[in-house]
Amino acid sequence: MNIILQDLLELQTLEFGEATGKNIEARVAALRAKLPPPIVGHYDRLRVRGRKGMAMVRNQVCTGCHMRVPIGTITELMRGEDIQLCESCARYLYLPDSAKTEVKKPEETAKPKAKAKVKAPAKPRKRRSVTSAA
Repeated sequence: MNIILQDLLELQTLEFGEATGKNIEARVAALRAKLPPPIVGHYDRLRVRGRKGMAMVRNQVCTGCHMRVPIGTITELMRGEDIQLCESCARYLYLPDSAKTEVKKPEETAKPKAKAKVKAPAKPRKRRSVTSAA
């Protein structure tokens, strides 16, 4: 993950009370000084509205607004070279750690598929003669 996104995510966890410990105010001030001013300004605009400034992308969906994220944006996030915003809610997007998102394989003890029943061939139909009424 991008260093700026890591710092921004840590700032969000500190400011929304998800982290506990001593000197939280000092850590918040240090993170704010470390981040570029335009990013902090955009983050603060979202925070004033009562929203979180960052949202995780899970299954190609922004967890902030539940809208689908374009695959190009996800590809840029995977590269980790640039910061991406959600086109719908304007939150900063990040991908979860790969260890958290590993998909569990279906168990081998799943129910076996039912075999399809074989139908007997259909009986041929008898044709009736058509008589014309004149």
